[in-house]
Amino acid sequence: MRIIRDYQYVDAKDRGASAAIGNFDGVHLGHQSVIDIAREAGGDAPLGVVTFEPHPREFFAPDAAPFRLTNADTRAHRLDKLGVERLYELPFNATLSALSPEEFARDVLARGLGLTHVVVGADFCFGKGRAGNAEDLRRFGAEMGFGVTIAPLLRGSGEQVSSTAIRKALSDGRPRDAKEMLGHWHRIDGPVIGGDQRGRELGFPTANMSIDGLHPPKFGVYAVLVDVLDGPHRGSYQGAASVGVRPMFGINKANIETFLFDFSGDLYGAELSIALIEFLRPEWKFDSLEALIAQIDADCAQCRDILSAL
Repeated sequence: MRIIRDYQYVDAKDRGASAAIGNFDGVHLGHQSVIDIAREAGGDAPLGVVTFEPHPREFFAPDAAPFRLTNADTRAHRLDKLGVERLYELPFNATLSALSPEEFARDVLARGLGLTHVVVGADFCFGKGRAGNAEDLRRFGAEMGFGVTIAPLLRGSGEQVSSTAIRKALSDGRPRDAKEMLGHWHRIDGPVIGGDQRGRELGFPTANMSIDGLHPPKFGVYAVLVDVLDGPHRGSYQGAASVGVRPMFGINKANIETFLFDFSGDLYGAELSIALIEFLRPEWKFDSLEALIAQIDADCAQCRDILSAL
């Protein structure tokens, strides 16, 4: 997959794609449906996705609480796995946000990227002030020489599949419900960072990762699947993870700490992908370290039972 980050200077080989347009946060089943339609509509044209970085919501409200399900790297990785050949990751800035709907269609989609076909969801809005809608885009496409398909909104288990609904499921500690809408387990990806080594001192060494910028799932303990993506320990593992601020040890910055079962080795700096499978319990503050260790033992046994049934 090629990543193109400038719509004004696009190589000839990167033009002519059939592309789905959107933010694709989480790359859920609704997003996948739109991408599939772009694949079918394009025929022999390269399959593309037009998205934005940062997310427009981050641009307009930089101080808002973290909400993203995936960062840019994770999103790109998942789109690549879906067979996307051209990822147009456009910088969302003051210039782009000031374009009128007609200017966006003409200058970005038609002249800039040279798209032959675009696919958007029925709720798609674009241009300054979100003034344009999917029907406006269809009209512009007819005038400017690219086809437009408006994809129906996907529903699952009686509710609309959306990033908002997935965030709600994760906030409620319902990762399996999130999976039903995502089409895959929700994952937290990133490098292993240095911690305070409390887990090692307790007999449960953990791989610590930041959740900065991401929508935090319900704080507590989870059964997890772990993919080590690089380094000498590359492979798949099972484990138990704690997401939160570790109330036993005072006020801390929220992160995710993962204990890999049957593992021995150094993971500092390695890229990990942690899939949340099942929520066990919230964070608790214990009366003693002995009580904490006993609970961790019980948590790990429960996690092993849950994961053995997958």
